[in-house]
Amino acid sequence: MDALNALVAFLNFVFIPGLSYGAQLALGALGVTLIYGILRFSNFAHGDTMAFGAMVTILMTWWLQSLGVTFGPLPTALLALPFGIAATAAFVLATDRVVYRFYRRQKASSTIVVIVSLGVMFVMNGVIRFIIGVDEQNFSDGARFVLNPNEFKTMTGLAEPLAIKTTQLVTVVTAIIVVGALFWFLQKTRTGKSMRAFSDNEDLALLSGINPDKVVAVTWIIAAGIATIAGTLYGLDKSFKPFTYFQLLLPIFAAAIVGGLGNPLGAIAGGFVIAFSEVMVTNAWKKIVTYLVPESMAPDTLVQLLSTDYKFAVSFTILIIVLLFMPTGLFKGKSL
Repeated sequence: MDALNALVAFLNFVFIPGLSYGAQLALGALGVTLIYGILRFSNFAHGDTMAFGAMVTILMTWWLQSLGVTFGPLPTALLALPFGIAATAAFVLATDRVVYRFYRRQKASSTIVVIVSLGVMFVMNGVIRFIIGVDEQNFSDGARFVLNPNEFKTMTGLAEPLAIKTTQLVTVVTAIIVVGALFWFLQKTRTGKSMRAFSDNEDLALLSGINPDKVVAVTWIIAAGIATIAGTLYGLDKSFKPFTYFQLLLPIFAAAIVGGLGNPLGAIAGGFVIAFSEVMVTNAWKKIVTYLVPESMAPDTLVQLLSTDYKFAVSFTILIIVLLFMPTGLFKGKSL
């Protein structure tokens, strides 16, 4: 029985949160790796693109709720997502036309474009905080749990309750749908094949008659859509605070680089590697260990390797190790 309680505690505090967080990081890393693979620069404004999309989704969620529109047990934000995606896509396309296109035509080095993206990041962050403020926003509604912990205890008779939040299930299911749709688009559609050809060899793609402006526009639209979905799912699961998305840049880039920058499959794998590493290192294992050892050996401390305040140190450490020993990542992406 104690072993079952330990397993439930592991699922509660490590596996389910890691799975949900990993799906969010994987989607964020997908956007980063898509832009790097096709537009050939590291977009440091991606975190704030996620924040911008989430912000518009929140504002539309509040508007729908004011009209009495809900999505039953699911978050109303899912109904507002299309508006957030459309607004974010329009914003990044306008940014590309006003800012990035100039440097693309000048054949500027990727280093210069990265610095430009930093400027875009600060502007976007200022705009977001000006519109929605700096305070934490909780916009999750609908049913709180898919599996109620009290009902689980009653059904099983275990001391440890298993809780699966609706936002966690929505995150994982949405991520699977988005990833499946993206891979189908890249593999099966004419535009997707053009994007892959452009990423592999730009000169040969241009000689083949591929329209570079169309490829760039579609890339930005897809990246904006994925960023909005990732930002909204993270906000639903945790909470929305503009500066948090700036902090997410480190684990997102770590995930993209660990998996192989420019490789979509690698971005997904990297997201889960980073997420589970962070969760396992910062989790307090006291409860799980207590179930597994005799009462006389039960630990007095939290049995925690690092405080949650230092969780980004895990991402940074993994990032440095990968850059030193495996610069192309697990799935052989483009080297930095």
